[in-house]
Amino acid sequence: MSRVFVTGGSGSIGRRLVRRLVDEGHEVSGLVRSEESAALLAAAGATPVLGELTDAGTWQDALAGHEVVFHLAAETDIDADRERHQLVTVVGTEQALRAARAAGVPVFVHCGSESALLAGEPLVEVDETAPLRPDSAAAYCAAKADAERLVLEADTLGFRTVSVRPRFVWGPESSLIENLAGAARAGAFGWIEGGRFTTDVTYVDNAVEGLVLGWHRGRGGEAYFVTDRHRVVLRDFLEAQFAAHGVTEEIVDLDAATAEAVVPVPARWFIGQDCTLRTDKAVAELRYAPLVDQATGLERVRASLA
Repeated sequence: MSRVFVTGGSGSIGRRLVRRLVDEGHEVSGLVRSEESAALLAAAGATPVLGELTDAGTWQDALAGHEVVFHLAAETDIDADRERHQLVTVVGTEQALRAARAAGVPVFVHCGSESALLAGEPLVEVDETAPLRPDSAAAYCAAKADAERLVLEADTLGFRTVSVRPRFVWGPESSLIENLAGAARAGAFGWIEGGRFTTDVTYVDNAVEGLVLGWHRGRGGEAYFVTDRHRVVLRDFLEAQFAAHGVTEEIVDLDAATAEAVVPVPARWFIGQDCTLRTDKAVAELRYAPLVDQATGLERVRASLA
């Protein structure tokens, strides 16, 4: 078994990753900056390491002897200002890479996102040859692009770097779905142009599977999309999620002009256009296959909320 280090281990994806790694018998440590996060990580079976993501000097010594770093920490508030995204997502990634290299960790797996490719146009049948968009008008997307570029460019002999890109991660304790359900309850969510967009989504355990396969089989300097490999109509998918979360409020419809005026980017891009991603590369190179189908995933969501 291996010694594994995780950043962002107290988040909704990170907790599932930590639990899987612990269940597989790995010795897991994770970066935290608060007692609350430390408690979440410890409850999942990992050893908390107190430090500041954006200052590698506060935690890089704890990486000695580890075989892989999973880097999931990033700014998740899409409405945060550009300076905040730059600090947490970009500088944080830069510092995580620095810490891993300094400690001699041989593998660095980054949790990326299709948002790194978003600059306004829908992503339709997109694969990993599509360019990163650090020029995006959305600070969240631009920072994601800059961070992934740092990761992929850091690949070198003895230091293998991989980025795994799940899309729209859902499941029990999904912060994304919980935030959308909260917005719907508050009357702050609407169906843009009816909401009937075709999109890929990724159940949390499938995202974790992609990350673990990225560690074991990913080629250095490469990115991989992972999804449920079963596309959905966004409105149908979210209506089922909202019902599971007990949302009963009526949700308004927004025409495109109104949405452009009242829904900022990147939120408008996430829920107001198609997003279909090709996973052929992950299937061929990582031998990726989803572990959980969507019907089973929805039952698990319902059970977690019962």
